[in-house]
Amino acid sequence: MTMSKDEVQSYVMTFLEAMDCQVIEKSPAHVTVKLSVEADKALTNRPYYWGFVDRTGTPAETMSFTFIFDQEAHEKAEQIQKQQASLESAAELGTTGTNQDAVLGRYFGNVPSLPVLGPGRVLREPIVYGCPRLKQIFTASREGGAYVNLFELPSKRQISGSIPKAYEPWLSVCFKVELSCDLKREELHFLGISLLTGRIAEDFGLVLDKRELSPRLPDNMHVQGGRIPLKQAAESLEKHIQGKLRLLDYSWADAAKKRLEEELVVLDTYYEDLLKEQPEEEQKLPIQEQYNRRRSEMKWQYEPKINVSTVSCGIMHLR
Repeated sequence: MTMSKDEVQSYVMTFLEAMDCQVIEKSPAHVTVKLSVEADKALTNRPYYWGFVDRTGTPAETMSFTFIFDQEAHEKAEQIQKQQASLESAAELGTTGTNQDAVLGRYFGNVPSLPVLGPGRVLREPIVYGCPRLKQIFTASREGGAYVNLFELPSKRQISGSIPKAYEPWLSVCFKVELSCDLKREELHFLGISLLTGRIAEDFGLVLDKRELSPRLPDNMHVQGGRIPLKQAAESLEKHIQGKLRLLDYSWADAAKKRLEEELVVLDTYYEDLLKEQPEEEQKLPIQEQYNRRRSEMKWQYEPKINVSTVSCGIMHLR
């Protein structure tokens, strides 16, 4: 499983918005944010600082970051910005200021600007798939948002109308399927099931992307209970994902078993010859233990395995 630059940026921006971080500056290639308290606790690894704040009641000062999603585009934009700023500065100073600065520079030299320290400092980090910071964001999302309860926002006409409307409740589950042997592949399956009709929707994430959702129940809307119990709905989704797994191509598993057999033949031949060379039983014992351990490790590495886990789930109240 991998993610494109756009997918990484979309995921990070969704996380920052959900954590109420303050966006200071944004472009297609980067975002500069001041973290909220919750985001700072989740991402900056400062337990002693937050323990001090909690004990003393000192006003908290969260950290600021510039997350760069496209390094090359961001560097080009910065270079253009610096050139424009230099031209504007030269035009404002005029020739007098420029000559004066040149004279002072000959006698005193140019003083480099000092780095910004303390609360005003903005840390810069490139964010790409597989980087430690993105993994940290994934972990924070999983721990803080594994279960959600969201409502689709109604139209303005519905909010101001006289007749309240009812939502249709859906159970949404994002399953992660791991297909592993000596190689590994991951798939995400986002499914939804209506708690009124039992209808199952594939690619439910795309359905939600087209709708505005809020954690608060809007005015002039009411929630109705589902006809299908949550346990039964969850079992239906599990059966559905099992059915999808049965339709997969398992040639990769057969190939892995063949590679395992070939590796075991080499391993068995090596240790059988090595054991024959040892005349004493005491010398054979540690070799036999090592042989058994290597064989178990090789089986664990090559034997095909399928693991299904839940990344996130929630109740979505849709119109």
